[in-house]
Amino acid sequence: MARFNAIALFFAILLSATVAYGVFSDQIDGDVSDGEDLLIRQVVSGADDRLLTAEQRFQNFKLKFGKTYATAEEHDYRFRVFKDNLRKAKRHQKLDPDAVHGVTRFSDLTESEFRENFVGLNRLRLPADAHQAPILPTDNLASDFDWRDKGAVTPVKDQGSCGSCWSFSAVGALEGANFLSTGKLISLSEQQLVDCDHECDPEEAGACDAGCNGGLMTSAFEYILKAGGLEREEDYPYTGTDRGSCKFQNGKIAASAANFSVISNDADQIAANLVKNGPLAIGINAVFMQTYMKGVSCPYICSKRNLDHGVLLVGYGSAGFAPIRFKEKPYWIIKNSWGENWGENGYYFICKGKNVCGSESMVSSVAAAATPN
Repeated sequence: MARFNAIALFFAILLSATVAYGVFSDQIDGDVSDGEDLLIRQVVSGADDRLLTAEQRFQNFKLKFGKTYATAEEHDYRFRVFKDNLRKAKRHQKLDPDAVHGVTRFSDLTESEFRENFVGLNRLRLPADAHQAPILPTDNLASDFDWRDKGAVTPVKDQGSCGSCWSFSAVGALEGANFLSTGKLISLSEQQLVDCDHECDPEEAGACDAGCNGGLMTSAFEYILKAGGLEREEDYPYTGTDRGSCKFQNGKIAASAANFSVISNDADQIAANLVKNGPLAIGINAVFMQTYMKGVSCPYICSKRNLDHGVLLVGYGSAGFAPIRFKEKPYWIIKNSWGENWGENGYYFICKGKNVCGSESMVSSVAAAATPN
């Protein structure tokens, strides 16, 4: 009987501990309301698994990203937005468990502010004269490929608070194509596109490349063909505004385009074109990128149609990020234009072969002329 009582007491204690832990876990994982500062678990991986209050995390955020606010009212408002984004990061983490979501440089911005200032893909319609890329053989594709290792990719750039992502995507593609053509890696001017490219879609009234108000990579390629090329970034530096006049000088062209092509949305064809033609300009739905920190993003739900951000596809792989339940996880390597203090040192890794977030829906390449026009 004594032994039975001891066993019963043990299970009673175990049950109490389990219930207490569950209540504590619920409190940790509960939403942070405006009226109370509940403990929440830091949305990071690795050793830093401390329990922090939302206020402590906001303080860390301000220190890390150098954030200051003009008034107490603005500070309090940004703190409320920050707490909203903590909740968003937790939702994204559940929907995208193989990546890590949490506090990023955009954690004090509303979704509308983020979209207005840091994405800028205007529309999906392709130019009527866009050339369709030929079908390439895919039998002997390498399992891993990265143009960064071959010297075809310039360092990560930062578009600032300007919806000029389309220009960085287009410029990155031409930088890579020019490297393949000449053997020289030259950083080219995004600001020239922002200031001078006002190419319009003839089939859609008012749909023009519009500087910080958005554009499209294929329209940028149209401009580059008509203008004769792009200047070096050092000759036409980036300012992150579109209030200036066009300062393009034909005599300073550093790279020219011969043609551009639209690529099939088949993942193997995209990979084959990437290997043959250099980094590719792609559109993507950036909804999970506001909270992305690292890992391979492969969300369960993400629209393939609402493409709002232009980025640069530079490679692909299958090892290094595989969770235990998978032997491998093929992924694309994407160069972004939000600086090196975002994501994986400025890069985004996303599932390959599933058109996740529309990453395989809008893909184009540009061929460089052997010498500038």
